Amino acid sequence: MTVYFIGAGPGDPELITIKAQKRINACPVILYAGSLVPRAILADVEDSAERIIDTASLSLDEIIEHIQQAESKGQDVARVHSGDPSVYGAIGEQIRRLNQLNINFEIIPGVTATSASAAWLGKELTLSGVSQTIIMTRYEGKTPFPERERLPALAASGATLAIHLGVTRIHKIVEELIPHYGEDCPVAVCYRTSWEDQDKVTGTLKDIVDKVRKKKFTRTSLILVGHVLGSDDFADSYLYDENQAHVYRPKNKPKVSRDVNFSSAHPKN
Repeated sequence: MTVYFIGAGPGDPELITIKAQKRINACPVILYAGSLVPRAILADVEDSAERIIDTASLSLDEIIEHIQQAESKGQDVARVHSGDPSVYGAIGEQIRRLNQLNINFEIIPGVTATSASAAWLGKELTLSGVSQTIIMTRYEGKTPFPERERLPALAASGATLAIHLGVTRIHKIVEELIPHYGEDCPVAVCYRTSWEDQDKVTGTLKDIVDKVRKKKFTRTSLILVGHVLGSDDFADSYLYDENQAHVYRPKNKPKVSRDVNFSSAHPKN
């Protein structure tokens, strides 16, 4: 028996991996985070799964109890989380319990809200000479933060920021970022990326608070901050530079003659 922690992606059922879908389809017991995972993800198993349980209202003890019941019957469990379960998936405490109970588990990664939002915006989050680092974080609330991970400390790097669970404190976030990024730094706030009711707003640190309040975003929103979101002034990557050596593209590669007559060189039989 194995518990599969499955990343279902940001919401769009087509953004789940093939491996994740196969595991869901094969498991007789499904535990899914109904507040963040659309039921459409489970469309293929509505009639075949023995049990499908929405864990949105369950405590950790209740979730583990369902897993133990499945384990007693030798049934694999699909524990379905949104996005990638390793990022704010709250799987750490579940894994700790499974280890104590000697229950096998496997983690299947998924598409993150950060990557899905960047795709939706049509942006690359790492541009040569602008930013080569992405920091995924959340704004401090009930979860305690070490001083070194508080937003001003992270902002000192000037990296591209992906801030989860902070839209209700967007005004505080802006106050802490302006000294490091400047008022004109581009910002995008993406609400329920890839869901049918997805919405977004773009602006700068100077005007994003008013724009977010007009949209009335109060939850499930990702805040992306960084000059990569607005800059066209960046160097081309070395990856495709014909003057740069590359393991798959020798710097002094021989050139193909344009004068070769291929029809005569390779006559038909």
